[in-house]
Amino acid sequence: MLSTRPGARGCTPQSCAFQDRAKELYDLGIDHIFGLSTQDTGYQKEAATRSHLPFPVLSDEKLALTNAMNLPKFEVDGVGTLLKRMVLLIDNGTIVKVFYPVFPPDGSAQAVLDYLRQER
Repeated sequence: MLSTRPGARGCTPQSCAFQDRAKELYDLGIDHIFGLSTQDTGYQKEAATRSHLPFPVLSDEKLALTNAMNLPKFEVDGVGTLLKRMVLLIDNGTIVKVFYPVFPPDGSAQAVLDYLRQER
């Protein structure tokens, strides 16, 4: 799960890193990669298409998932609630690993790859 921030000119460093490493993740057995943001669905579809992301970016505009899971978030004047960057590895509906905080953002895809290689 990825979060994106407005004003990041489309492809954030974190989503770009996952874009660049998607094949390696799939080769290690990851079935699905999703981004998650609190921006609306139309914005997310356009951003994913414009950035040529090989995975969908899902909208949690109403904060249903964010609030149910108590995901880390912050407020931006004039924008609203945004998610802090994180990665959740989920297997059969169970969160098996959380990467948070994510810094630097472009390093989180490599951190996931390192973890998967170590666990397998």
